[in-house]
Amino acid sequence: MKRSRDKIRFPLFFNVTIALLLIWLTFYILSEFKNYLRPIVLGALFAYFIFPVTSAMEKKGIPRILANIVGIVLGLAMVYGVLFFIYKESALFLTSVPEMKSQASQNINVIFSSLENMLGVTSGEIKNSVSGLIETVLSNSANVANTAFGITFNTLFTIFVMPVYVFFLLYYRNKFKVFVLMLVPKQNHHKAELIIEEVNSVAIHYITGVFFVVTILFVINSIGFVIIGLRFAILLGLFAALMNFIPYYGTIIGYLFPFFIAVFTMDSPQYAFWVVVQFVIVQFTENNILTPNIVGAHVNINPFMIILAITFGGFIWGLPGMFIAVPVVAVLRVLGENIDRLKPIGFLLGKMGAEEHAVTIDKIKGAFKLKKRSEK
Repeated sequence: MKRSRDKIRFPLFFNVTIALLLIWLTFYILSEFKNYLRPIVLGALFAYFIFPVTSAMEKKGIPRILANIVGIVLGLAMVYGVLFFIYKESALFLTSVPEMKSQASQNINVIFSSLENMLGVTSGEIKNSVSGLIETVLSNSANVANTAFGITFNTLFTIFVMPVYVFFLLYYRNKFKVFVLMLVPKQNHHKAELIIEEVNSVAIHYITGVFFVVTILFVINSIGFVIIGLRFAILLGLFAALMNFIPYYGTIIGYLFPFFIAVFTMDSPQYAFWVVVQFVIVQFTENNILTPNIVGAHVNINPFMIILAITFGGFIWGLPGMFIAVPVVAVLRVLGENIDRLKPIGFLLGKMGAEEHAVTIDKIKGAFKLKKRSEK
């Protein structure tokens, strides 16, 4: 007779404790080894970014080693070209700091004088505090630039080691796929290959999609700032665009500095007004036209989980973590939707489950039709 084996069921408290310990261990590893892990993850994303180029070259008969080297050189030339432009423009910006401090002092006096006349209260202490804050921000711009572009050990490590990671990730990509298949039972190989293909597709479309969105926003931002007449329009347009590598928060963060420049260093409040108008237009365009059509369909994560992921990524890895968070969660969503044990995670991260409450074009059209019928 065969004995029936009953599955061991652990108490809920025990399962929750194990889950919390795993979360804590993951957080500890990500925080403690961030200087080691960040270049690897960023290298993986960069590898996905240049993969379409290297793959196209391989299909034309170019050896993989040469294709990888050419792709990496082209990618790094673009990245470091942007960084060099920012560095040179920042140097010009820093030479104008004394002039901007003088204009900022005048603008602050005008702003607070207007508030005193409108509200009938004195604001001497607040004005002095704001003046001191603005002067500190402008005076410390040099230190911020030196910190951002300064040569540190971590900077050198990232510059020289990350391209090596990218090269080997591209070179051994078939080996990694075979390794995963070796871990999976043969009867599940077909499903595993589909998961790998979907993960690769999501990562490639996300990285390339975000790049195109940022490029379009750079053009829109720069043209807008030039029309407005803002100082350092190209630098501010590039900064505002690059911040859109961070979903949701990106446009807000990117436009804070142009707004600051408009309010405190320009000679008229109309510059700040037009910056706000441009921010509203760009925010609407990015959230409702560019990102949904270029990136959103492939990521397929609900906004709440994206916000939580970005916040967590920024908390442990700073700005790189905020950029990395979305593709990592997108990969987790793919795994969750295709692996039975992870189905709850896939459901939680995805957009399914709240369709009845979503505002869609069809629902809006239906509401208008009902309104017209009731009027008749």
